[in-house]
Amino acid sequence: QVQVEESGGGLAQAGGSLTLSCTANGRSIVQYTLGWFRQAPGKEREFVAGINWSGTISEYADSVRGRFTISRDDDENTAHLQMNNLKPEDTAIYYCNADNSRSFRDYVSGPPSSLSNWGLGTQVTVSS
Repeated sequence: QVQVEESGGGLAQAGGSLTLSCTANGRSIVQYTLGWFRQAPGKEREFVAGINWSGTISEYADSVRGRFTISRDDDENTAHLQMNNLKPEDTAIYYCNADNSRSFRDYVSGPPSSLSNWGLGTQVTVSS
């Protein structure tokens, strides 16, 4: 099983930028769909961005489309989430996920609770 670990979170001002990284250990992420999810206090975990195994298709939540960019580097066994024009409502714990058990469409539209291979998360706090 792939084990993932997030890094790069922190404090940013509204309008600022942060880049999150996801490092996979245990096995190669080739053939895995990779995704970023987030969970704000008192809310359920939600999908943020996903990229398919070949890196040719990406999908974003409406709330982040045009501001966030997901990428992957299979040689480095990593994924990244570039977050620009941050807003206070982006404040949450961000989680990386790796999956090879379902189609990309099912991955981005299905419930996060059905997924495994989660990291511990990294906190992102955006001040107004």
